[in-house]
Amino acid sequence: MVKNLQVYSEDPSISKRAIHSLISSLKSEFNLSLSFLSINFISSTELRRINKKYLKHDYFTDIITFNYSKKINEIDGEILISFEDARLNAKKYKTKYDKEIRRLIVHGLLHLLNYNDNNKKNRPLMKQMENKLINRYNFTLLAGK
Repeated sequence: MVKNLQVYSEDPSISKRAIHSLISSLKSEFNLSLSFLSINFISSTELRRINKKYLKHDYFTDIITFNYSKKINEIDGEILISFEDARLNAKKYKTKYDKEIRRLIVHGLLHLLNYNDNNKKNRPLMKQMENKLINRYNFTLLAGK
């Protein structure tokens, strides 16, 4: 288990142990220290409420990342993921739910490393790194799979 990593899930099929393994691998990949990281799998309604309250965005999203670190190689933050939107995305993009969960975790971690997908220039760079990591760390993140 990764020290200073907290995983919470409203979806019991998500394996917390597998997420610890994925974060451990990504931590080594980027030579990161982990001050604190919280990964929470919550409902789409709850994520929208947080999006509206803290970011002043009144719309649904599949992920929100809060970065509290001042250092590039030290993680201190939160990744909030809508497991309901992850299921919908998996169907929409014809991929497995497990792979979509992995994509969202990697996406959130990249945001904590100051990767950005907020414009046309940065989006392809972040997507390329995201795809590389998803394929490299092909962990099964669902319990009983």
